[in-house]
Amino acid sequence: MNLEDQYDRIFRYLFYRLHDEQTAEDLTQETFLRFLASRNYRDENRQLQYLYTIARNLCIQHYRDRAVTFSLEEAGDRPARENFEEPLLDQISLREALDSLAPEEREMLFLRYVNDVPVPVMSGLYKISRFAVYRKLRGILRKMRTWMEVEPDE
Repeated sequence: MNLEDQYDRIFRYLFYRLHDEQTAEDLTQETFLRFLASRNYRDENRQLQYLYTIARNLCIQHYRDRAVTFSLEEAGDRPARENFEEPLLDQISLREALDSLAPEEREMLFLRYVNDVPVPVMSGLYKISRFAVYRKLRGILRKMRTWMEVEPDE
């Protein structure tokens, strides 16, 4: 595993959790400092899991220390196209579908499909079997599809 390749992924994970770029950068650096300072963790097959565990624990510690609640950011600027309504409605529907999920479910989707975290690493992170991770991901995706297919009452 090349640590340089993982830096951006750990940053994205922390930014996703914190919604604050500066804090995410600080905790990403702290994650790697703690990882490199750890002399007793050298299992080659679990380095990625260990990095995410450190990052997750730092994030939890940050919330506890600061007792800060973060609000969800609004969707970005509207597209400059003439037909911006449809993509905007899709984005709102997706946001609502994601908001309907439990925080752990959103985190699992982010780790697997945004940061491409391997299932065995997620298995170790959540302390469940690989098969349980696959089942949970399938269930979450099924929830998302159901939510997105429901037409709003007009």
